[in-house]
Amino acid sequence: MPFAVYVLGLAVFAQGTSEFMLSGLLSDIAADLHVSVPTAGLSTSAFAIGMVIGAPAMALLSRDRPRRRALLLFLGVFVAVHVVGALTPNYPILLATRVVGALANAGFWAVALVTAIDLAGPERRARATSVVVGGVTLACVVGVPAGALLGTWWGWRAAFWAVALVSLPALFAIARTVPERATGPEKAGTAGDTTDPEGAAGADGLGDAVGARRELRALATPSLLLTLVLSALVQGATFGSFAYLEPVVTEVTGLGDGWVPVTLALFGVGSFVGVTIAGRIVDARPNTLITVGAAALALGWAVLALTADRPAALIALVPIQGMLAFGTGTALITRVLRLAPAGSALAGAAATAAFNVGAALGPWLGGLAIDADLGYRAPLWVSTALMLAAVTVATVTLRCTKAPEISQAHQHT
Repeated sequence: MPFAVYVLGLAVFAQGTSEFMLSGLLSDIAADLHVSVPTAGLSTSAFAIGMVIGAPAMALLSRDRPRRRALLLFLGVFVAVHVVGALTPNYPILLATRVVGALANAGFWAVALVTAIDLAGPERRARATSVVVGGVTLACVVGVPAGALLGTWWGWRAAFWAVALVSLPALFAIARTVPERATGPEKAGTAGDTTDPEGAAGADGLGDAVGARRELRALATPSLLLTLVLSALVQGATFGSFAYLEPVVTEVTGLGDGWVPVTLALFGVGSFVGVTIAGRIVDARPNTLITVGAAALALGWAVLALTADRPAALIALVPIQGMLAFGTGTALITRVLRLAPAGSALAGAAATAAFNVGAALGPWLGGLAIDADLGYRAPLWVSTALMLAAVTVATVTLRCTKAPEISQAHQHT
């Protein structure tokens, strides 16, 4: 595997840590910047909103662009906004840095995945993808608890400095190891492919616009849209509770601050296990994994809401919920890619956008519930409600996607 692929995974690890680490820092941010905990939680939603906007936009803007320059630009902006975030005494500025950082993160993802696959070659496509995506899982297992630990020792700003510092080696390594322009997408499956007359790019770039519009139309099918809605609901439930896990641990369960990174690490370990299991069984039993996962998540969030004041229950249920959430999420992303036209540049962006719609919706709804004086258990009940809606949508979705999935399977064979 080319060294550059692992460099891209390191950058994704830093960016994934940034996306999720605030769940262990909300109380400190709120106290330092003189805002409420729910208001501080909006910084998680702000990052997710930036990803929602950035994923499709950057996927389009980065088509046929010099990859090394694009990666350096996106990662450079990401580092800069974290330095600003670490220095600012102003919450609105912090919120703005989260949005800009998310846009840069989305742009980096759009380029990094196709670059990794191209550098590794088609015979190692899956392995290259797993290295890059594995950065997010590693962020949940190591980066997020480490950020919470830094916040406990030296304040929440230390976590922002750490993300910037971890990104710097990746920035310099990308400049040395990634070719200025790789060869993959320009030669196969993009608007410039000469085998695709409708997508052939003319001097004025009309072909790119036609190809992009065609991809958008192909994605707007009922079965795929329902799958994206289901993915958003699952992630909304996940992050609706994950964003407020720190006050649940300290205020509801009554554990000390030192248990926050431990609990976050348990969630990360569970998510790693869930992704690993899903990767092995999703091809054989995708429908079962999605329906059983959704129902189990609904039950799990309800049980956690009822027993959150018991340390043993919290410690046992948090990794299970992480496993179910990321396992089901992986199955849903796989379904999106299967239902989308082969080679669609926007399919991954659509899956990323749906993921982050949920990541924005969940903390917002959880914050509203806390503001309504329903207590810190309220986000857990919000997650339960979202998963009950997800179970309903899953039933409809699987009815709509069964036939296309079979068709798609024949298509790939």
